[in-house]
Amino acid sequence: MKLIGIEDGRHEFLLTRREKDLLLLVLRLYPRIPAGHQPLSKTRPEEKANQRLLDEALAEARMENKKALEALLSDTKRFKQQGSGWRLSLSSTDVDWLLQVLNDVRIGSWVQLGSPEQPLKELNVRTAPALWAMEMAGAFQMSFLELLKA
Repeated sequence: MKLIGIEDGRHEFLLTRREKDLLLLVLRLYPRIPAGHQPLSKTRPEEKANQRLLDEALAEARMENKKALEALLSDTKRFKQQGSGWRLSLSSTDVDWLLQVLNDVRIGSWVQLGSPEQPLKELNVRTAPALWAMEMAGAFQMSFLELLKA
């Protein structure tokens, strides 16, 4: 992936066909963080009503993000074929939001792996998909961030 330029507040990225396909696969995994994973308080379990409100707000935000993601992915103005690659056009706000979506996929996949503090000792049919999703989401996050800091 390359940053072609920034024009009128839009970031123009050039992706190979394979990068585009992988990015779309990773983005379609959203949302990945399980509901109820983010407790309001670990020390005050009596706040169940407030926790329920937080869970509902997060579920609504995920639903809105999922709709926005589907709209972004289906927008023919976002991805345009250019030679053998694809040009991706995103506003600064879109880039920030896309980084949050990728982070959800990365963290949610880590949670599915049991939130390991050490590298996995065994890769198997159960852990491979979550490990792949976590690593790919992280790789895309780092690519976007590296390109934008230059």
